Amino acid sequence: MTLEWLLPAVKTGASNAVYKRWIPNTNFENSSNWDQGRVPCATDAILFESSKVVSVFVQSSHALTDMFIPLNGEFILAPGAGFAAFDSRSNPGCDTATKVTFTSAENYQWYDPTLWEAATSLDNLEQGKLMFSVDEERVPCQYDDAIFQPETSFRVNIESPEQMIQLKSISIMGQKFTSDSTLAEYMQSLSGKLQFHGQGRFQLSNSRCPDKSGCQCGNAASHDRICTALLQKTGNRCPTVVCKGPLKPVGHCCEICGATISLEYSSGFDIELYRDRILHTFLSLPKNAGVQVAISKVHKPHTSPGMGPRSSAPFIQIVLMDKTEPQTGTSAEQLAKDIMKDVAEHGASLGIVTASMQATTGSNQGTQRATLVGATIAATAAGLFLVLLLLGIVLLRRKGTLRPFPLAYLASLWNQKRDLEPSGDLPDKGFDNPIFDTPSSPEALADMYCVEGKLEEMESKQSQLYYMNPLYDETELSA
Repeated sequence: MTLEWLLPAVKTGASNAVYKRWIPNTNFENSSNWDQGRVPCATDAILFESSKVVSVFVQSSHALTDMFIPLNGEFILAPGAGFAAFDSRSNPGCDTATKVTFTSAENYQWYDPTLWEAATSLDNLEQGKLMFSVDEERVPCQYDDAIFQPETSFRVNIESPEQMIQLKSISIMGQKFTSDSTLAEYMQSLSGKLQFHGQGRFQLSNSRCPDKSGCQCGNAASHDRICTALLQKTGNRCPTVVCKGPLKPVGHCCEICGATISLEYSSGFDIELYRDRILHTFLSLPKNAGVQVAISKVHKPHTSPGMGPRSSAPFIQIVLMDKTEPQTGTSAEQLAKDIMKDVAEHGASLGIVTASMQATTGSNQGTQRATLVGATIAATAAGLFLVLLLLGIVLLRRKGTLRPFPLAYLASLWNQKRDLEPSGDLPDKGFDNPIFDTPSSPEALADMYCVEGKLEEMESKQSQLYYMNPLYDETELSA
């Protein structure tokens, strides 16, 4: 699916929600809802199978000859809409009577990512300025507004592995629900039962993401269900990729050609401001018009042997794909390199700690996956700190104010341990050292004790032991 990634010009405060709209409907005037691929004519016999459960919105008036309605269903009539007896003058060109059957809507699933479209505002949604996302995030996330369009009917399976679908709000037939109690009341109505089926339930927060660095989508537990619904339409197979070293972003179902960037961030990072920067600095350029970009906070799941799935620390994932030539991802790779350069120059001021990039290569450009590490801001800072620390140690050492831990004290502890051991002849517990061909023996241990005795003698002369630095003259230490 080819989507554009667009954002409003100004964003402040906490992360904004995304509006995700359900695409299919069960309207009477939708030609895709009929087995003949057209809306029934007046002379047609209209058939709704008796066992099917449907909710059908009728936008206008229709003449008909015969119509068989379901046992469990409803027709929602817009103002002025309805059905009238057949009049030969009403539908010219519809001379031959045909049986036209309303197709089933039972297979539409909430977790099918192809059945949703997303935008950052209602205006963008209406204008078709849609977002590109990884597959998990194409389905409404926990801080999103889910929308079922006004003047449309639908039927959707909300069976959920978690039994709870978390949203910010949900709009149905022009009515916006922001609390669990009012939505639960609607779900118990005739329309609610016809429109939604399955064991899932909704939980509404009516709040935006409270973290300016972004919030995770919350659909990770439904990843398998999302991918199953997505791949059912392609024979349970992912599209073929021809690039070298294809990538599989976190939250995506199939491998892609393009690039991914992983950002580690500090408390100063603002995901909305950074999205806006990517939009205006890079995506507004004509050379990047063919690239689609998704930015979100994710966890990278991993599994250890004998243990269940675990998650690492969250990070910001940027996914870049070509819209015009998705088989190669060469334009996406170049844009990723430009973003990495920008991070290296300005990442610290944006709250970015480190960044790493992975990119595929085109079918004729090699066989190795490129892994570039850029903007290692934290590592640079740590290296600078280490240099300063070592410089400070040298200066203190030259002044004679830095002394090591007295080794004689350690020797005294060893002697105390030796005094507590039982007296008498000890059996030879030495062992042959395969490296030096010299057996360890009590005599060797005694020699070691003699060394410790010398350390004690040195301790009596000087309370602390220091080491001579060959880089400086001894007279400097006594000065």
